[in-house]
Formats: sequence, structure tokens, C-alpha cells
Amino acid sequence: MHTYRLGKTGPEVSALGLGCMGMSGMYGPSDRAESIATIHAALDDGINLLDTGDFYGMGHNEMLIGEALKGRRRDDVVISVKFGALRDPAGSWVGYDSRPAAIKNFLAYTLKRLDLDYIDIYRPARLDPGVPIEETVGAIGDMISAGYVRHVGLSEVGAETIRKAAATHPICDLQIEYSLISRGIEDAILPACRELGISITAYGVLSRGLISGHWQKGHGTSAGDFRGASPRFQDGNVDQNLALVEELRKIAAEKRVSVAQIAIAWVAAQGADIVPLIGARSRNRLTEALGSRAVNLSSGDMAAIERAIPKGAAAGDRYPTAMLRHMDSEK
Repeated sequence: MHTYRLGKTGPEVSALGLGCMGMSGMYGPSDRAESIATIHAALDDGINLLDTGDFYGMGHNEMLIGEALKGRRRDDVVISVKFGALRDPAGSWVGYDSRPAAIKNFLAYTLKRLDLDYIDIYRPARLDPGVPIEETVGAIGDMISAGYVRHVGLSEVGAETIRKAAATHPICDLQIEYSLISRGIEDAILPACRELGISITAYGVLSRGLISGHWQKGHGTSAGDFRGASPRFQDGNVDQNLALVEELRKIAAEKRVSVAQIAIAWVAAQGADIVPLIGARSRNRLTEALGSRAVNLSSGDMAAIERAIPKGAAAGDRYPTAMLRHMDSEK
């Protein structure tokens, strides 16, 4: 497993990271034992970057990772945590809080749930419209000085916010959705990050399974599954999107790889400053994703993929309108 430094001053991370959100109910029920076994398998196969959020399963995900890390050397793992998203007892999303006092509170609970002394990368999940990004980043910087955090990251913010944050404290990476059917960062956000020496940790590289080659129409509608409300999975959009997957499947078949592997390889091929986060919830899916590292895409392959799934070809937005309205990266 190759490793890359996140940004100019960030940690060394594996060429693939493991996104753990799906292990805590965001895509319907999950298997605790299989989730822990998948984390163990990822670490054993050289993945050292584990990504979570303190609101995934209202703390469940952090406790799950904490359990999986028992007996592991702390220095062998890079833990990335998002904070600030607020939820009510029913699980609904009710806003964001990135005030300095709130950050210290969130961090204290995160350290307890993970049973760790420090977090490698700490980042606000979204921009809090009531708190200047400089204050939020400055507060994380204070936690770095106190020894509780190592690096500052960002998530789903636009180029202007990235510049303000970077002027306040070194930023190692921006976590943001990036895939064959979600390429909005290419216009302004990715160039800004490259100018400032900030890496991208790309989530949603398989668009929540939509372009994995495994998802079929009608799946992902169980209670608690985010995809039930996602525009790209809705009638009127899903057929067009699955047609794109079938075009990609033809290219994958010619190269004798899976659709998921070619989709992950495409993201990784966009630059050494882009680290795909794979959302595997089982060892089988993890093994498939790891196989993407052996997929070499020629210039001809890249051109064929572009013809199969041109930029902007997806039907439907990547989030419901109400959520997009609060995402700085979409402005």
C-alpha cells in the first residue's frame, strides 16, 4: 500500500482510507462483528486512515472504532473525525454548531468514546453559518497546542472558505464528495486546494453504492437508509444513472475488473493529492476495493470512461435540496 502525505504538513496516510459511516446505520442495519472484522482487515492490509463523525449513529461509530482498535498500536492508525452536526433523539438533523466552546465539548466526548488521547485530524462537518471559519479553525488550533488534536481538516466548504481557513492555520485536507458522477470540485475547489497545498480525501467515490455495479433499483429504501431520500436514487433519476453504470460496466469487462474497482481507480488517478475513502461495510467489499490499486488506467481508458460518463451526466442532485441549501461547497 502506497502512502501519501496529506497536504504540506499533514500525516502520512495510505492510498485508500476506510470511511466507517455505513457501519452505524446510515445505510440501514449493519453487522457489528462484521464491521469490526472489516476494520481489522483494512488495518492488516495497510489502510491506516479511518474516517468517522461524532454524529454517526450518535456516537455509535466512534465506540465501534474504539473497540476495533483495542490492542492496536496507536501510531499505526490515523483517525479523522468530523464534528458539529446536531441531531435530536429521533435522529433528525437540526443544524450545526462550531463555536469554540462547543468544539471543546465535542472533542472531549469523542476522545472518551474512542478511548484515545488525541485525534489525528479534526474537522467541522459543515460550515456553521453563525460562526466565522477563522474562529472554528482557531479553536481547533488551540486543541492542537493543548495536545488533543494533531491536524486541522475541512469538509464540504467552498474555495473562499478554504482560503480563509488556510490563512488562520495550516489545513491538511478537505473531505468532500468526488466521483465519476460528482465532479463539482473540479471547477474552483480542487484548484484552490492545489494552490494552497491541501489534499482531498474523497468520500462517495461509489456514490453510496449507486455506481458500484452491485446496487439494483429498489434497494436502499429501508428505514434509516439515507438513499431513500437521495435524489439520484429516486424514480425519474435512477434509471438514467443506472444506464451510466452499464456503460461503465462495458469498460470494466474489457479490463477484467469490477465496476467498483474502475470507479475507485478513476478517482485515485486524478492525482496523488486525492485519497479515496472507501465505505466498505464487509470484508468482501473491502477486498474488492483494495483490488482497485492494481487497476492501471491508460489515457485511452480515461477517454473511454469520460465518454461513458461525461461530467454532469448524472440525473439528480447529490443531496436533497434542503441539505444542499446549507452546504458551503455548493455556493
